[in-house]
Amino acid sequence: MSQILNRLPGALALCLLTLALFWVGGAFAQESVVPAVAEAAADAAPAETALAAEVIAEPAAEAPALLSHQAVAQIDGAASSWILTSTALVLLMTLPGLALFYGGMVRRKNVIATITQSLGVAAVVTLAWFAAGYSLSFGVGQPAFGFSGEEVNSVIGGLEAAFLNGVTMETAYAAAPGLPEFLWIAFQLTFAIITPALVTGAFAERIKYSGLLLFTALWTLFVYAPICHWVWGGGFLGSAGVLDFAGGAVVHVNSGVAGLVCAIFLGARKGYGQSPIVAHNPVLTMIGASLLLVGWIGFNAGSAWAADALAGVALLNTLLAAMAASLTWKIVEVIEKRKPSLIGVLSGLVAGLVAITPAAGFVDPKGAVLIGAVAGPFCYAASVWIKKLLRYDDSLDAFGIHGAGGLLGALLTGVFASTAINGLSEGANVANQAMGLAFTVAWSAVATSVILLICKFTTGLRVTEAQEEEGLDSHLHGEALDHA
Repeated sequence: MSQILNRLPGALALCLLTLALFWVGGAFAQESVVPAVAEAAADAAPAETALAAEVIAEPAAEAPALLSHQAVAQIDGAASSWILTSTALVLLMTLPGLALFYGGMVRRKNVIATITQSLGVAAVVTLAWFAAGYSLSFGVGQPAFGFSGEEVNSVIGGLEAAFLNGVTMETAYAAAPGLPEFLWIAFQLTFAIITPALVTGAFAERIKYSGLLLFTALWTLFVYAPICHWVWGGGFLGSAGVLDFAGGAVVHVNSGVAGLVCAIFLGARKGYGQSPIVAHNPVLTMIGASLLLVGWIGFNAGSAWAADALAGVALLNTLLAAMAASLTWKIVEVIEKRKPSLIGVLSGLVAGLVAITPAAGFVDPKGAVLIGAVAGPFCYAASVWIKKLLRYDDSLDAFGIHGAGGLLGALLTGVFASTAINGLSEGANVANQAMGLAFTVAWSAVATSVILLICKFTTGLRVTEAQEEEGLDSHLHGEALDHA
């Protein structure tokens, strides 16, 4: 009975959040009708004009009603095929890529719990994205509380498309008219999934599963969605010229900063700094990192939104930066520890992937190699030296790799962006990139802290010392790896 009572506040909080989203979706979902234009009929022959008038009069022939963020779909088959593939690749990054990458680095007694976290995050984010996340991220803000629609939209999207109201087979996101909107929603969903999944690496081996689920739901709607809108959905950072090709700020800096806040808020694992905490299976981590590398092709090259030359250079830049960072991380590790560990080499690989993400479609291959080469030692310093100096327990280096690598990559995008690769690079500079990062870091840190407080006093966040000692696999999930 006591366990039921302890879990009751969290269950009520989740139920209230769900009810609130459904109420908001029903109350505010609106459709902005774009009138049909039939000017061509005026120049047709009289008989054809009469026939056209009759057809236009029929409801079935009317142009589809469009929401503020939509356009009539003009399907590009090649682009749609590539984004269908990219969607699968980006989902592969989380399931099973990140799940195995993180699962191999924790202790044996926490492997199942760590892998399960990735799946739980994917489930919660998918439903939150359907309910309101997509609309808040890519919808158009409407007038509210005395603010104009333009002012609201600079900060957050609207709720016209809550629960995907108004999304049909004929609609497209206005910035990507060649893609069916349903495909666009699915593609962007995979980015929304991996972002909080990355955060879980910071508090691995010590968080309650119920607390994780509530945290993920709130974080998706109140941290990821606003920052996504600021940069990609028509908000003030994108309008100011901040460049983020595939998620340096939106995904990596956002998740890294949130992870750092979570690690500090929850405190260190039992025994951290007193006895070694060793990865139980680096081979699992190798498999996960390899899946991340393959999936990252969809992440970066898919962000070109078409199967074209820009996608090609983004793909090549991704591979170059990853391999360069893996080598430079290895060099630093050999200098300091005399041996290159597999976990270290893989961490360097991921650091290069992170750093090139904001720049992949803006820099040439030479710039990509330089970004990767710097990312290796930079992320090594953040993951090893700075973490030791400040004594926080970022379990799997969510901040050390994703936060630090994302910050570095975003700033170097301002240095190496080339108009020969992408016309949007015109006017790119470090100051502008730094401004975008400052807003991202501030909102992620403050909003994450508030969400953690909410979770602490509802579901709770941290397991007890005895439960942590026992292991989360058996305590939370009633399962354990074979010890034979």
